[in-house]
Amino acid sequence: QVQLVESGGGLVQAGGSLRLSCAASGRTISSYAMGWFRQAPGKEREFVAGISWSGSTSYAESVKGRFTISRDNAKNTMYLQMNSLKPEDTAVYYCAADPNYRAILRLLSVNYWGQGSQVTVSS
Repeated sequence: QVQLVESGGGLVQAGGSLRLSCAASGRTISSYAMGWFRQAPGKEREFVAGISWSGSTSYAESVKGRFTISRDNAKNTMYLQMNSLKPEDTAVYYCAADPNYRAILRLLSVNYWGQGSQVTVSS
């Protein structure tokens, strides 16, 4: 079992930055693909960014060039640096882990989820 805990969310003005962290416990994440997802009120959960065990990354078009996903296997932690935030980025952000990178990229039966962290961007 892998337990995931997000931190770093909060309230920020449009154009500002936040960094989310996802701390894992229970197992080392070095062999897991990981990702960030978000869910706004009244909307379905959507893919934001993913990172494979080898460090390959993928981003949703809406965040390309503004968000950066990274991982520190030594700290068993994943990050999401969010710059140039927009009001439409407001959502609960979830981190996730799965042995299969495709599951992360396609949001298919992802094995492990964090509890979520609220990000609110004011205009």
